[in-house]
Amino acid sequence: MILKLFPDTSPMMNFLFPDYHFDSITQIHCDWLRDHNIYNLLLDVDCTLKYYKSRTVLPEVAEWLQRKKAQGFQFCLVSNGRKHRIKKLADELDLLFLAPAYKPFPSSCRKAMQLLYVDPRYTALIGDQIFTDVVAANLAGIRSILVNPLNPQEEPIFARVKRPFERLVLRFEKNK
Repeated sequence: MILKLFPDTSPMMNFLFPDYHFDSITQIHCDWLRDHNIYNLLLDVDCTLKYYKSRTVLPEVAEWLQRKKAQGFQFCLVSNGRKHRIKKLADELDLLFLAPAYKPFPSSCRKAMQLLYVDPRYTALIGDQIFTDVVAANLAGIRSILVNPLNPQEEPIFARVKRPFERLVLRFEKNK
């Protein structure tokens, strides 16, 4: 399911709201990306590409990445996870990576775009958390795509504590 969230919110709050929201990363199709002039994707890792406790991405996500790469889309993993853990995953997927990214600070998104040599106008960040992924993308001036988290009950407590506040933000946005 795709949901275009309304752009008529208070400018002070806009940095909290994703530009787009999908149930899962695998629902984001090539045609949709091209229609929205998105060719470069910065990807969060935990609960976006894989379960939090898993060491590998889900098979359907790996297939999704391969299809997009074959069609010319560019990727960079942008994760707050530890460098050695994200590097292993990036090597398996043959992707560039930035870790730890210190999201929500936007500098990681800018650095990832420099690694890819891409224009922010054609770039989006896909992630599962509003207060890290969406805010980082919005502050960096790129589009934010929120996906529902994969198996959020596996997340550490510091991530789970934020989920009710994220639902509140989304409810507020939907009611505007």
